[in-house]
Amino acid sequence: MKAAFYTGDKTFELRQIDPPRPGPGEVCIRVAYNGICGTDMHAYHGAMDQRIGFNRILGHEMSGTVNALGADVRNFSIGQPVTVRPLRSCGQCPACKRGLSHICHNLKFLGLDTDGALQEFWCVEEDLVHPLPAGMPLDHAALTEPVAVACHDVRMGRVKAGEDVLVIGGGPIGILIGMVCQHVGAKVTVSEVNELRLAMAQRLGFRTVNPKTTDLAGAIMAETGGKGADVVFEVSGTRAGASVMTDVAASRGRIVMVAIHTTKPEVDLFRFFWRELELIGVRVYEKQDFDRAIELLAGGAIEVKAIITDVSRLDDVGNAFASLDGSATAMKSLIQIGA
Repeated sequence: MKAAFYTGDKTFELRQIDPPRPGPGEVCIRVAYNGICGTDMHAYHGAMDQRIGFNRILGHEMSGTVNALGADVRNFSIGQPVTVRPLRSCGQCPACKRGLSHICHNLKFLGLDTDGALQEFWCVEEDLVHPLPAGMPLDHAALTEPVAVACHDVRMGRVKAGEDVLVIGGGPIGILIGMVCQHVGAKVTVSEVNELRLAMAQRLGFRTVNPKTTDLAGAIMAETGGKGADVVFEVSGTRAGASVMTDVAASRGRIVMVAIHTTKPEVDLFRFFWRELELIGVRVYEKQDFDRAIELLAGGAIEVKAIITDVSRLDDVGNAFASLDGSATAMKSLIQIGA
Protein backbone atom coordinates (compact mmCIF):
# COMPACT_ATOMS: atom_id res chain seq x y z
CA MET A 1 0.00 0.00 0.00
CA LYS A 2 1.01 3.66 -0.38
CA ALA A 3 1.92 5.89 2.56
CA ALA A 4 3.26 9.46 2.67
CA PHE A 5 6.11 9.98 5.13
CA TYR A 6 7.15 13.43 6.34
CA THR A 7 10.95 13.49 6.03
CA GLY A 8 11.73 17.04 7.15
CA ASP A 9 12.41 20.33 5.37
CA LYS A 10 8.89 20.57 3.84
CA THR A 11 9.27 17.24 2.08
CA PHE A 12 7.28 14.01 1.87
CA GLU A 13 8.33 10.63 0.54
CA LEU A 14 5.70 8.36 -0.93
CA ARG A 15 6.52 4.72 -0.14
CA GLN A 16 5.08 1.29 -0.75
CA ILE A 17 4.77 -0.51 2.59
CA ASP A 18 3.05 -3.64 3.82
CA PRO A 19 -0.61 -3.12 4.81
CA PRO A 20 -1.11 -3.23 8.58
CA ARG A 21 -3.08 -5.98 10.28
CA PRO A 22 -5.41 -5.03 13.14
CA GLY A 23 -4.40 -6.29 16.54
CA PRO A 24 -6.87 -7.33 19.25
CA GLY A 25 -9.41 -4.57 19.81
CA GLU A 26 -8.33 -2.66 16.69
CA VAL A 27 -10.17 -1.61 13.54
CA CYS A 28 -8.35 -1.41 10.22
CA ILE A 29 -9.73 1.43 8.12
CA ARG A 30 -9.43 1.95 4.38
CA VAL A 31 -8.78 5.70 4.40
CA ALA A 32 -10.85 7.75 1.95
CA TYR A 33 -9.98 11.39 2.72
CA ASN A 34 -7.65 13.26 5.04
CA GLY A 35 -7.75 16.99 5.75
CA ILE A 36 -4.70 19.21 6.23
CA CYS A 37 -4.94 21.35 9.36
CA GLY A 38 -2.90 24.12 10.97
CA THR A 39 -1.02 21.64 13.16
CA ASP A 40 -0.02 19.68 10.06
CA MET A 41 1.28 22.92 8.55
CA HIS A 42 3.34 23.59 11.70
CA ALA A 43 4.86 20.13 11.24
CA TYR A 44 5.44 20.87 7.54
CA HIS A 45 7.37 24.01 8.49
CA GLY A 46 9.62 22.03 10.82
CA ALA A 47 8.22 23.46 14.05
CA MET A 48 7.50 19.97 15.41
CA ASP A 49 10.55 18.07 14.16
CA GLN A 50 11.79 17.35 17.68
CA ARG A 51 8.43 15.81 18.53
CA ILE A 52 7.59 13.87 15.36
CA GLY A 53 11.00 13.16 13.82
CA PHE A 54 11.67 12.64 10.11
CA ASN A 55 9.86 9.40 9.39
CA ARG A 56 6.27 10.14 10.34
CA ILE A 57 2.97 9.54 8.55
CA LEU A 58 0.91 12.62 9.36
CA GLY A 59 -2.87 12.99 9.21
CA HIS A 60 -5.72 12.95 11.72
CA GLU A 61 -8.74 14.65 10.05
CA MET A 62 -10.03 11.65 8.17
CA SER A 63 -12.83 9.44 6.94
CA GLY A 64 -12.94 5.93 5.54
CA THR A 65 -14.55 2.52 5.69
CA VAL A 66 -13.84 -0.51 7.86
CA ASN A 67 -11.55 -2.93 6.03
CA ALA A 68 -10.75 -5.52 8.72
CA LEU A 69 -11.48 -6.21 12.38
CA GLY A 70 -9.15 -7.37 15.11
CA ALA A 71 -10.09 -9.97 17.69
CA ASP A 72 -12.80 -8.95 20.17
CA VAL A 73 -14.15 -6.08 18.01
CA ARG A 74 -17.94 -6.40 18.09
CA ASN A 75 -19.35 -2.94 17.32
CA PHE A 76 -18.24 -2.49 13.70
CA SER A 77 -18.68 -4.34 10.43
CA ILE A 78 -16.70 -4.59 7.20
CA GLY A 79 -17.51 -1.75 4.81
CA GLN A 80 -19.02 0.50 7.49
CA PRO A 81 -18.19 4.23 7.06
CA VAL A 82 -16.25 5.64 10.01
CA THR A 83 -14.05 8.42 11.27
CA VAL A 84 -11.46 8.52 14.08
CA ARG A 85 -11.16 10.63 17.23
CA PRO A 86 -7.35 10.79 17.22
CA LEU A 87 -6.57 11.08 20.93
CA ARG A 88 -4.93 8.33 22.98
CA SER A 89 -4.95 8.91 26.74
CA CYS A 90 -3.06 7.09 29.47
CA GLY A 91 -6.03 6.43 31.79
CA GLN A 92 -3.86 6.87 34.87
CA CYS A 93 -3.02 10.56 35.26
CA PRO A 94 -5.04 12.99 37.44
CA ALA A 95 -6.93 14.37 34.42
CA CYS A 96 -7.91 10.90 33.20
CA LYS A 97 -9.03 9.87 36.69
CA ARG A 98 -11.32 12.94 36.72
CA GLY A 99 -12.89 11.91 33.42
CA LEU A 100 -10.93 14.50 31.41
CA SER A 101 -9.06 12.10 29.16
CA HIS A 102 -9.00 14.62 26.29
CA ILE A 103 -6.54 16.71 28.32
CA CYS A 104 -4.60 13.73 29.61
CA HIS A 105 -1.20 14.71 31.04
CA ASN A 106 0.37 12.12 28.75
CA LEU A 107 -1.90 12.59 25.73
CA LYS A 108 -0.80 11.07 22.43
CA PHE A 109 -2.14 12.69 19.27
CA LEU A 110 -2.55 10.18 16.47
CA GLY A 111 -0.93 11.44 13.28
CA LEU A 112 1.70 13.35 15.23
CA ASP A 113 2.93 11.21 18.13
CA THR A 114 2.03 8.09 16.12
CA ASP A 115 1.63 7.41 12.43
CA GLY A 116 -1.61 8.81 11.05
CA ALA A 117 -4.03 8.68 8.15
CA LEU A 118 -1.93 9.71 5.13
CA GLN A 119 -1.80 6.04 4.14
CA GLU A 120 -4.20 3.71 2.40
CA PHE A 121 -4.94 1.59 5.49
CA TRP A 122 -4.80 2.69 9.13
CA CYS A 123 -5.32 0.58 12.27
CA VAL A 124 -6.65 2.25 15.43
CA GLU A 125 -8.26 1.20 18.70
CA GLU A 126 -11.99 0.44 18.50
CA ASP A 127 -12.91 3.00 21.18
CA LEU A 128 -11.49 5.82 19.01
CA VAL A 129 -13.61 4.93 15.99
CA HIS A 130 -16.94 6.68 15.38
CA PRO A 131 -19.57 5.26 13.02
CA LEU A 132 -20.93 7.56 10.32
CA PRO A 133 -24.51 7.68 9.04
CA ALA A 134 -25.14 5.64 5.93
CA GLY A 135 -24.94 7.79 2.82
CA MET A 136 -22.90 10.58 4.41
CA PRO A 137 -20.33 11.74 1.81
CA LEU A 138 -16.87 10.74 2.96
CA ASP A 139 -15.32 14.04 1.88
CA HIS A 140 -17.81 15.81 4.18
CA ALA A 141 -17.06 13.32 6.94
CA ALA A 142 -13.35 14.23 6.82
CA LEU A 143 -14.37 17.54 8.43
CA THR A 144 -15.63 15.79 11.58
CA GLU A 145 -12.47 16.46 13.59
CA PRO A 146 -12.29 20.25 13.01
CA VAL A 147 -16.08 20.56 13.44
CA ALA A 148 -15.69 18.69 16.74
CA VAL A 149 -13.15 21.33 17.79
CA ALA A 150 -15.75 24.01 17.08
CA CYS A 151 -18.49 22.06 18.89
CA HIS A 152 -16.29 21.72 21.97
CA ASP A 153 -15.40 25.42 21.94
CA VAL A 154 -19.02 26.54 21.59
CA ARG A 155 -20.18 24.11 24.28
CA MET A 156 -17.49 25.27 26.70
CA GLY A 157 -18.42 28.88 25.92
CA ARG A 158 -22.06 28.10 26.83
CA VAL A 159 -23.32 30.00 23.78
CA LYS A 160 -27.09 30.55 23.78
CA ALA A 161 -29.64 31.67 21.21
CA GLY A 162 -29.83 35.45 20.86
CA GLU A 163 -26.37 36.12 22.28
CA ASP A 164 -23.86 38.36 20.53
CA VAL A 165 -20.74 36.41 19.59
CA LEU A 166 -17.43 37.75 18.27
CA VAL A 167 -14.96 35.40 16.59
CA ILE A 168 -11.49 36.93 16.35
CA GLY A 169 -9.83 35.17 13.40
CA GLY A 170 -11.65 33.98 10.28
CA GLY A 171 -9.62 30.91 9.39
CA PRO A 172 -11.14 27.41 9.13
CA ILE A 173 -11.68 26.91 12.87
CA GLY A 174 -12.99 30.45 13.36
CA ILE A 175 -15.50 30.02 10.54
CA LEU A 176 -16.59 26.62 11.87
CA ILE A 177 -17.08 28.12 15.34
CA GLY A 178 -19.22 30.82 13.72
CA MET A 179 -21.31 28.19 11.92
CA VAL A 180 -21.92 26.21 15.11
CA CYS A 181 -22.86 29.43 16.94
CA GLN A 182 -25.26 30.33 14.13
CA HIS A 183 -26.86 26.91 14.45
CA VAL A 184 -27.39 27.57 18.17
CA GLY A 185 -29.11 30.83 17.24
CA ALA A 186 -26.43 33.35 18.21
CA LYS A 187 -25.63 36.55 16.29
CA VAL A 188 -22.07 36.21 14.99
CA THR A 189 -19.47 38.77 13.98
CA VAL A 190 -16.14 37.66 12.49
CA SER A 191 -13.03 39.83 12.84
CA GLU A 192 -10.43 39.09 10.16
CA VAL A 193 -7.70 41.03 8.31
CA ASN A 194 -7.80 38.94 5.11
CA GLU A 195 -10.34 40.57 2.80
CA LEU A 196 -10.95 37.36 0.86
CA ARG A 197 -11.84 35.51 4.06
CA LEU A 198 -14.02 38.44 5.12
CA ALA A 199 -15.91 38.20 1.84
CA MET A 200 -16.50 34.49 2.42
CA ALA A 201 -17.70 35.17 5.97
CA GLN A 202 -20.15 37.73 4.61
CA ARG A 203 -21.50 35.20 2.10
CA LEU A 204 -22.10 32.83 5.01
CA GLY A 205 -24.24 35.43 6.74
CA PHE A 206 -21.79 36.69 9.38
CA ARG A 207 -21.33 40.33 10.25
CA THR A 208 -17.68 41.20 9.60
CA VAL A 209 -15.05 43.69 10.73
CA ASN A 210 -11.54 44.25 9.43
CA PRO A 211 -9.59 45.52 12.49
CA LYS A 212 -6.92 46.97 10.20
CA THR A 213 -9.39 49.49 8.81
CA THR A 214 -12.06 49.70 11.54
CA ASP A 215 -11.92 50.12 15.31
CA LEU A 216 -13.05 46.64 16.38
CA ALA A 217 -14.13 47.57 19.89
CA GLY A 218 -16.07 50.58 18.60
CA ALA A 219 -17.78 48.48 15.94
CA ILE A 220 -18.84 45.79 18.42
CA MET A 221 -20.15 48.35 20.89
CA ALA A 222 -22.12 50.05 18.12
CA GLU A 223 -23.61 46.72 16.97
CA THR A 224 -24.62 45.73 20.50
CA GLY A 225 -25.92 49.06 21.79
CA GLY A 226 -22.87 49.58 24.01
CA LYS A 227 -23.18 46.17 25.67
CA GLY A 228 -20.35 44.27 24.01
CA ALA A 229 -20.11 40.64 22.93
CA ASP A 230 -21.55 38.06 25.31
CA VAL A 231 -19.00 35.50 24.10
CA VAL A 232 -15.64 36.21 22.47
CA PHE A 233 -13.63 33.47 20.76
CA GLU A 234 -9.92 34.32 20.40
CA VAL A 235 -8.88 32.20 17.40
CA SER A 236 -6.24 34.46 15.83
CA GLY A 237 -3.30 33.54 18.03
CA THR A 238 -2.04 37.13 17.77
CA ARG A 239 -1.05 39.69 20.40
CA ALA A 240 -3.59 42.07 18.88
CA GLY A 241 -6.35 39.51 19.32
CA ALA A 242 -5.44 38.86 22.95
CA SER A 243 -5.23 42.59 23.61
CA VAL A 244 -8.64 43.50 22.18
CA MET A 245 -10.61 40.51 23.51
CA THR A 246 -11.20 42.20 26.86
CA ASP A 247 -12.21 45.52 25.24
CA VAL A 248 -15.07 43.95 23.28
CA ALA A 249 -16.58 41.71 25.96
CA ALA A 250 -19.86 42.52 27.71
CA SER A 251 -20.16 42.62 31.49
CA ARG A 252 -19.83 39.01 32.71
CA GLY A 253 -18.90 38.06 29.16
CA ARG A 254 -17.10 34.80 28.43
CA ILE A 255 -13.79 34.84 26.57
CA VAL A 256 -12.90 31.48 25.04
CA MET A 257 -9.20 30.97 24.33
CA VAL A 258 -9.07 28.74 21.25
CA ALA A 259 -5.76 29.74 19.67
CA ILE A 260 -2.37 28.51 20.77
CA HIS A 261 -0.26 31.50 21.84
CA THR A 262 3.38 30.46 21.66
CA THR A 263 4.52 33.62 23.49
CA LYS A 264 2.89 35.27 26.48
CA PRO A 265 0.58 38.06 25.28
CA GLU A 266 -0.39 41.12 27.29
CA VAL A 267 -3.87 40.72 28.78
CA ASP A 268 -5.87 43.47 30.51
CA LEU A 269 -6.53 41.84 33.90
CA PHE A 270 -8.13 45.02 35.22
CA ARG A 271 -10.89 44.56 32.67
CA PHE A 272 -11.54 41.07 34.06
CA PHE A 273 -12.04 42.64 37.49
CA TRP A 274 -14.01 45.64 36.26
CA ARG A 275 -16.54 43.71 34.16
CA GLU A 276 -16.41 40.35 35.93
CA LEU A 277 -15.21 38.61 32.79
CA GLU A 278 -14.62 34.87 32.52
CA LEU A 279 -11.69 33.30 30.66
CA ILE A 280 -12.22 29.76 29.39
CA GLY A 281 -9.44 27.59 28.01
CA VAL A 282 -10.39 24.98 25.43
CA ARG A 283 -8.37 22.13 23.97
CA VAL A 284 -9.38 19.59 21.32
CA TYR A 285 -12.69 17.78 22.05
CA GLU A 286 -14.50 15.04 23.92
CA LYS A 287 -16.49 12.09 22.59
CA GLN A 288 -19.77 14.00 22.79
CA ASP A 289 -18.29 16.76 20.62
CA PHE A 290 -17.40 14.22 17.92
CA ASP A 291 -20.92 12.82 18.02
CA ARG A 292 -22.34 16.35 17.78
CA ALA A 293 -20.05 17.19 14.84
CA ILE A 294 -21.24 14.12 12.92
CA GLU A 295 -24.84 15.12 13.64
CA LEU A 296 -24.31 18.68 12.35
CA LEU A 297 -22.48 17.54 9.22
CA ALA A 298 -25.10 14.90 8.43
CA GLY A 299 -27.89 17.42 8.98
CA GLY A 300 -26.41 20.05 6.65
CA ALA A 301 -25.73 22.63 9.39
CA ILE A 302 -22.14 23.04 8.18
CA GLU A 303 -21.57 24.74 4.80
CA VAL A 304 -19.11 22.11 3.62
CA LYS A 305 -18.64 23.62 0.15
CA ALA A 306 -17.38 26.84 1.73
CA ILE A 307 -14.83 25.00 3.88
CA ILE A 308 -13.41 22.44 1.42
CA THR A 309 -11.58 24.57 -1.13
CA ASP A 310 -9.47 21.93 -2.91
CA VAL A 311 -8.85 18.18 -3.12
CA SER A 312 -5.58 16.48 -4.12
CA ARG A 313 -4.44 12.89 -4.51
CA LEU A 314 -2.05 11.15 -2.11
CA ASP A 315 0.56 11.03 -4.90
CA ASP A 316 0.54 14.83 -4.91
CA VAL A 317 0.69 15.37 -1.13
CA GLY A 318 3.82 17.55 -1.24
CA ASN A 319 2.29 19.97 -3.73
CA ALA A 320 -0.94 20.04 -1.72
CA PHE A 321 0.94 21.23 1.38
CA ALA A 322 2.97 23.74 -0.65
CA SER A 323 -0.15 25.13 -2.32
CA LEU A 324 -1.97 25.51 0.98
CA ASP A 325 1.09 27.21 2.47
CA GLY A 326 1.06 29.91 -0.19
CA SER A 327 -2.68 30.41 -0.56
CA ALA A 328 -4.57 33.44 0.69
CA THR A 329 -7.94 31.91 -0.16
CA ALA A 330 -7.76 28.21 0.78
CA MET A 331 -9.68 27.07 3.85
CA LYS A 332 -9.56 23.27 4.03
CA SER A 333 -7.50 21.11 1.68
CA LEU A 334 -8.31 17.41 1.48
CA ILE A 335 -6.10 14.57 0.35
CA GLN A 336 -8.11 11.87 -1.40
CA ILE A 337 -6.47 8.57 -0.51
CA GLY A 338 -9.02 5.93 -1.49
CA ALA A 339 -12.07 5.74 -3.70
